[in-house]
Amino acid sequence: MTDPLIKPDEDLVGFLGDDGGFVVGASEAADGIQALKEGQGYELGFGTDGASQQPRSAESRNLPEGHCCICKGAGLWSSQTVAMNTCPPRPVPTLPSAFAGFFFPPNVIVLAVRWYLRFGLSYRDVEELLAERGVAVDHVTIYRWVQRFTPLLAEAARPCRHGVGDRWQVDETYVKVAGKWRYVYRAIDQFGQVIDVFVTPQRDAKAARRFFERAFNTTKVMPVEVSTDRAATYPVVLEDLLPPAWHRTEQHANNRVEADHGRLKARLRPMRGLKQDHSARVIIAGHAFVQNLRRGHYELAVEVPAGQRLTVAFDDLALAI
Repeated sequence: MTDPLIKPDEDLVGFLGDDGGFVVGASEAADGIQALKEGQGYELGFGTDGASQQPRSAESRNLPEGHCCICKGAGLWSSQTVAMNTCPPRPVPTLPSAFAGFFFPPNVIVLAVRWYLRFGLSYRDVEELLAERGVAVDHVTIYRWVQRFTPLLAEAARPCRHGVGDRWQVDETYVKVAGKWRYVYRAIDQFGQVIDVFVTPQRDAKAARRFFERAFNTTKVMPVEVSTDRAATYPVVLEDLLPPAWHRTEQHANNRVEADHGRLKARLRPMRGLKQDHSARVIIAGHAFVQNLRRGHYELAVEVPAGQRLTVAFDDLALAI
């Protein structure tokens, strides 16, 4: 026989009988205990002589519609109704990690991606550096890591990016992809933050328009001043998209962005050439992302020294993807 569950200081009391019946109410609890001592079954809604009867309805027990018999013991209805849920809670679905299914742990993958984007290394150079640390991985695998995780890391850091300034310097440079020239439109603001990059096979008004529209949609900023060279495509596009903006074309007006091209060229120089447009876009955009991280344009690893900022930021971002 189960021990009675009696709470004398509360209005609601109850116990479990031999047949599993739940008894509530101070007076009925006392009757039920006495019945159990005499060896008789006792259930609320059944006869006390041990014979099974049909459970009485809510109307026959003077219970309001929608309430159970638990409320009857103390004469209280909705305020002390006990909710009894026997169903186990369902687990909250979680999104799988971006590293799920990979043989190597996330710290090795992030380390290889960070080395490749930060330093002038080829994939084989990264393979050799990892081998010196006891990690045997093929350079093709490192290439796939860079192509897959660079956009994910940049997207995870996007909410932490600082606001873009309203004075832009825009210029284009060129890289060779699969033996053909590709033009890279790049823009930085007055704080040195790389605003956006855009790789295109053409250098015309249509390409310039796409670059500006993409930069506007990404940053949600309309600049008040734009400095460019004297290419004929810029005045037409800026007059259409940004009529109030001041378009500067003086000599040396965009020296800062032209000098920033050198960072990109220095990164691409050790490589044996880009083979696909898609990989070129990922690497060039990833280089700009790393440059902004190193320059402190993200609210990531702001409390660590500048030399450790990139390492700490990549480790934090790895936990978010």
